[in-house]
Amino acid sequence: MTAYPPRDFIVRPIDPDADGPALHAIFGDEASCRYLTRPATQCVADTVAMMREWMGDGGDINWVVADTPDGPALGRVAIYPRGKNNVWDAACMIAPAARGRNLAVRALAIALVEAFDTLGARRITADIDPDNQASIRVFERLGFTLEARLRGEWEMHIGVRDSLIYGLLRDDPRPWRDWRR
Repeated sequence: MTAYPPRDFIVRPIDPDADGPALHAIFGDEASCRYLTRPATQCVADTVAMMREWMGDGGDINWVVADTPDGPALGRVAIYPRGKNNVWDAACMIAPAARGRNLAVRALAIALVEAFDTLGARRITADIDPDNQASIRVFERLGFTLEARLRGEWEMHIGVRDSLIYGLLRDDPRPWRDWRR
């Protein structure tokens, strides 16, 4: 990982077994999972299993956000390849108790730098439900541009939903470089 200015949180690789109980505060919460393709997990073991499923082959960014290196997970950030042409997808969720600290924007900013500058991403997208105003704000603050609305794109636990596709290219302006935000 690239060195970054000091901050009041850390990002580190996810450990499903160690981080599962804390991440269950997000993935076991119906309100937090409203815009996921599946409903909230029923127990910590289900959250751990989901994290393992999402781990990929290790060539992606799958981090937790925490206050300290050995502290409990406050959230998860992920940037993972779509499998073609150096196009990657980004996602982030922060535990309800940790919201209000701007952790999503700041942790994703670190992951974006890593994806573009170290992993060679050319383009990063975010697929967001149109009603998920918090995620829309996060990605717009990071410089993502709304590129499309895909009607009826997802069959989810809350019904058929549209998708807003946001994109950021490697050469686009990087407003997250201003760490005073």
